[in-house]
Amino acid sequence: MRKFKLFINFHKEEKWLADMAMQGWQLKKLWFGYTFEPAPPQQTNIKIDYRHFKSQQDFLDYCSLFEDSGWQHISGTKNSGNQYFRQVGENSHEDIFSDDVSRAGRYQRLANTMLFIAIMFTPLVIIAIQQGTFGLEAFTNPRGLYLTPGLWEMSGAQFWRAFLFETPFAFMRGFSMSLSLLFALAYVLITIRSWALYKKATKADSQS
Repeated sequence: MRKFKLFINFHKEEKWLADMAMQGWQLKKLWFGYTFEPAPPQQTNIKIDYRHFKSQQDFLDYCSLFEDSGWQHISGTKNSGNQYFRQVGENSHEDIFSDDVSRAGRYQRLANTMLFIAIMFTPLVIIAIQQGTFGLEAFTNPRGLYLTPGLWEMSGAQFWRAFLFETPFAFMRGFSMSLSLLFALAYVLITIRSWALYKKATKADSQS
């Protein structure tokens, strides 16, 4: 079974995965959504970290360290960011993090990654604004994206040939640039939310 959900709060995601396990669905992997496999309903302790690695060996050493501590690596790659672990050792600790500060660190790493991606979209947005190919006009007046002289006065086969030929370019000219801005804004919002969760977690630790 495959489900599609979006989480920024790791604690809520961990709880949802544990609830799925109680319903008889164990997380198998993440690839275009959550892939579950049927299993006997059971109480499962799943924890999530967020890390990227410079080399495959660093990633393998990271997974081995947790497996030696009683935590099975379920899903995640060297560059995926999210790393999922299931508790399998009877004598292992209830959490993969030693304290609230290290647990909050995953939000800091997530925020830094999302901010970097948002910055990568910035040149596309600047180009779109300079060329005037981005904005609400792409949605309210899509005809303006077609630059073929006299296109809308043509008729019959001549119109359809010109229209179908230019449509891919019109899409790239308008909607793709607008989508670039939307993606950039989405990553900025995720960055802000991740930093808020990081600050909340570190504040709770300092007050405890």
